[in-house]
Amino acid sequence: MPRTTETASFQFNHTMIRVRDPDVSVKFYTEILGMDLLSKNNMGDYTLYFLAFDQGQNYKDISEEEKDKAKFAREGVLELTHNHGTETDASFAGYSSGNSDPGRGFGHIAITVNDVEEACARFETLGVQFKKRPQDGKMRHIAFILDPDGYWIEVVPSSLKL
Repeated sequence: MPRTTETASFQFNHTMIRVRDPDVSVKFYTEILGMDLLSKNNMGDYTLYFLAFDQGQNYKDISEEEKDKAKFAREGVLELTHNHGTETDASFAGYSSGNSDPGRGFGHIAITVNDVEEACARFETLGVQFKKRPQDGKMRHIAFILDPDGYWIEVVPSSLKL
C-alpha cells in the first residue's frame, strides 16, 4: 500500500538490542564504529543508551538536552538496553544474537562504509571479531563483524547497487 496522508510523517526511528556490559558496548559503538552517544537514560532496573551516526550534525557541539531530543527526531538510531546486574552475573549466559537458530527472528544490523576492505583492515587492527571477511564466501563486497554481545553487523559499501 502506498504512503498516504495519514502515514506521510512516519519514519523508521530506532532498533533496540540488549547488552550485557554497557561500558564495553558503548565503547565499541562509539570508538570502533564512530557513532555518537545521544542520550543515556537510567530507568531504575535498566538503562537505555541511544546512539547514531551524526549525519552532518555535530552532536559534540550541542547540549545534552538537544541530543536527547534528537534521538526521536531522526532515523537510524540504535538503542542499547542494559538490564542492571548482567555485567557482573557469572551465571548470565548472554543474549541471543538471533543467529543461533537461522531463519528464526533477528539477524543483524548494517552499516555502510566508503570502502569495505579499508574498514575491515581497521577493524582487524582494533581486534574486532569477524563472522565473515570480504574474501570469504561468494559475496566478496560485504563483511560481517560481531559486537561485544555477538550481534552481527553487516558492513556494506555505500555505493552497493542491488
